[in-house]
Amino acid sequence: MSLIEGEDYYLNEEGKMVLTEKYHLQRGYCCSNGCRHCPYNYENVPEPKKTQLLNERKKRQQQSGNT
Repeated sequence: MSLIEGEDYYLNEEGKMVLTEKYHLQRGYCCSNGCRHCPYNYENVPEPKKTQLLNERKKRQQQSGNT
């Protein structure tokens, strides 16, 4: 499967590849790596990292005005 920039991933400010929600949905499961755009609410990430990631996501959403 070839990845399409802007659809499956983008490069962040540090030049690192960030996989999009679309990519994760096509994969079909949480890989447990704590990906920024995980649409599965980090279901396979162990605690306490899972709670930390969910809190960070909530904070980002509040800052951007998305609830």
